[in-house]
Amino acid sequence: MTQIRASSILPGRRKDIDLHTADGLRLVGELALPADRDPVATIVCLHPLPTHGGMMDSHIFRKAAWRLPALADLAVLRFNTRGTTSVRGTSEGEFDNAVGERYDVAAAIEYAEFAELPNIWLLGWSFGTDLVIKYGCDPAIVGAILLSPPLRFAIADDLAIWAENGKPLTALVPEFDDYLRPDAARERFAAIPQAEVVGMTGAKHLWVGDAENVLDEVVRRVNPAASVPLPRDWDGPMETGDASAYADQTVASFGDRSVPGPVPTAGEEPD
Repeated sequence: MTQIRASSILPGRRKDIDLHTADGLRLVGELALPADRDPVATIVCLHPLPTHGGMMDSHIFRKAAWRLPALADLAVLRFNTRGTTSVRGTSEGEFDNAVGERYDVAAAIEYAEFAELPNIWLLGWSFGTDLVIKYGCDPAIVGAILLSPPLRFAIADDLAIWAENGKPLTALVPEFDDYLRPDAARERFAAIPQAEVVGMTGAKHLWVGDAENVLDEVVRRVNPAASVPLPRDWDGPMETGDASAYADQTVASFGDRSVPGPVPTAGEEPD
């Protein structure tokens, strides 16, 4: 048995994909599938704020793509929203303060539908949670999970759509989040009767050191048949990714762009 580390890549089928938005942009991404079987469910990842280091390779999503196809029979679709850069490349367009990104969300859901991926869930993190709340309540999805939701761009009308629809919505809220902590989150999400707010003890906004706990909670909801906590060791083939390749590549491009609401002071975890 070998310990699963931050750079561990477990077996899976991974391929680069392109998403095409209704307003004419090409977005770069990746789809990860179980190595030798069909997935039982799918997570579509919406990354943190690209003006402050968020991208498809943000550490929670990278670890999800490298582990969950093997550990939980999940498909993991991650991509760069408009104007965002990672090792995979740069998506066309420019960051649009959660306006034009509505087309990015729709393109990702559409891809998952046309690929006939099963039981589609949205997994948003920080800025990505606002995109989920604003644009993700789609007939094609089963439900959504929010990591560190700041509720920066989402408004009351967006919450009302989820309340009326009734689709499951879980918010994993760090005890020491920079913007919205568990008690405040419970007040804000009370507008959605079915919303589940889970306070994550000891965690912070960037989830440094808490990736395993986050993935456990995601799998618990997306594939209830899987055994959690997930294994921390692996008995089988394992590759090692180059974690140094995932340094933030977006701050230099967007550092002069203003963003409404509170602005984070830290970038993504360098791993």
